[in-house]
Amino acid sequence: MATEPTRRTRKAGAFDIRLIIALLTGVYGIVLTIMGAAFTSDAEIAKAAGVNINLWGGAGLLVFTALFVLWALVRPIRVPQEPPSGE
Repeated sequence: MATEPTRRTRKAGAFDIRLIIALLTGVYGIVLTIMGAAFTSDAEIAKAAGVNINLWGGAGLLVFTALFVLWALVRPIRVPQEPPSGE
């Protein structure tokens, strides 16, 4: 009975594009949430039809970030590891 050699894989880790996107949207989401919660005037809210758009936009980006990080943790990208060549 012939046995098939096992393939070794490793996680993509920091080079996973989902984590890079999550980092960028997370930073922007934090900035928008802080701006919406602490630095928005009543005039700006009135200008936006009564909606604190910075706060809601920041919260939406933070939810998006959490989903991307969860996706990267649940389904990591596997990169095949080449066996060392004996040349």
